[in-house]
Amino acid sequence: MSGLFSPFALKDVTLRNRIAVPPMCQYSAEDGVANDWHRVHYTSLARGGAGLVIVEATAVSPEGRITPACLGIWNDAQAAELAHIAREIKAAGAVPGIQIGHAGRKASANKPWEGDDHIAAEDGRGWDTIAPSAVAFGNNLPQVPAEMTLDDIARVRNDFVLAAKRARDAGFEWLELHFAHGYLAQSFFSVHANKRTDQYGGDAAGRSRFLNETFNAVRDIWPENLPLTARFGVLEFDGRDEETLEESIALTKQLRSAGLDLLSVSIGFSTPDANIPWGPAFLAPISARVRKEAQIPVASAWGIDSPVIANQTIEKGELDLVMVGRAHLANPNWAYNAALALKKEKASWVLPAPYAHWLDRYRVSE
Repeated sequence: MSGLFSPFALKDVTLRNRIAVPPMCQYSAEDGVANDWHRVHYTSLARGGAGLVIVEATAVSPEGRITPACLGIWNDAQAAELAHIAREIKAAGAVPGIQIGHAGRKASANKPWEGDDHIAAEDGRGWDTIAPSAVAFGNNLPQVPAEMTLDDIARVRNDFVLAAKRARDAGFEWLELHFAHGYLAQSFFSVHANKRTDQYGGDAAGRSRFLNETFNAVRDIWPENLPLTARFGVLEFDGRDEETLEESIALTKQLRSAGLDLLSVSIGFSTPDANIPWGPAFLAPISARVRKEAQIPVASAWGIDSPVIANQTIEKGELDLVMVGRAHLANPNWAYNAALALKKEKASWVLPAPYAHWLDRYRVSE
């Protein structure tokens, strides 16, 4: 049975282990351009031993940013800086990944530590938002978005394609489409956000159309030998979970048939009224169901900070990859500590030689 430190192969890419650093927004860019903060941040994470490092949610257009300080990949200057980060991640032994997305009605917000609320367009820092329907998220995000026209839908779909091309040319070897967390793609799928009566709304097929079309358009230009993945909220914890999960698995099957290589299973976050049962690896059993019924490799995050729990999800066949987020912020060398906790011989082999030499040489026997 595979464990946390077994390799994982997908297409022509092989991860050195099953540990992945998921996208975690840093809200530290200027005009969407990465800087020294991002270079040091991602290089240190890659040096820590994870098999895969995915660069944070990177906007496909200016209007698609969550905040004015989010990364972007809608122009060549942004892509050039991201190419440097991709090279550094790979040089450190991890596979360089990137997540691209559009924030939809959750865009034009302040940084979380500065309010995490909508910035009015007239403020000068904010902008008008768009979504499948003119329905606000609510709570601290009260701005009512403009309902997207068919031309808007086509434009944003093309923005995803152009962003994917730039990510490809920048040297990223793993692409994740952000179809989760109440952002634009998830909003199209969500009954809470999508009230359309045309071909992009109504039943599950209509609500899935934007996601399917966007995925297919990106699939056409993304290299066949490299993983094309998505992060998707398969349920909302809103009282209709079984129905939503069944619809989500049906969509996952469609995406798999079209070429999806792995699904990162997450939460919809489309309504502030969700009752989420937070706990250790609470999405792992749900991910296992998606894995079995959709016949696709899966990953997940949320509450997988313990090496023992992370390893168990792999050994039990619930997950193919574990997305370890905040624990990596607390300790970029989480993989090393996980190897120690799981009694791996010479745990420092997960680290670069300048670290591993000293840690192995002076390691105190237990």
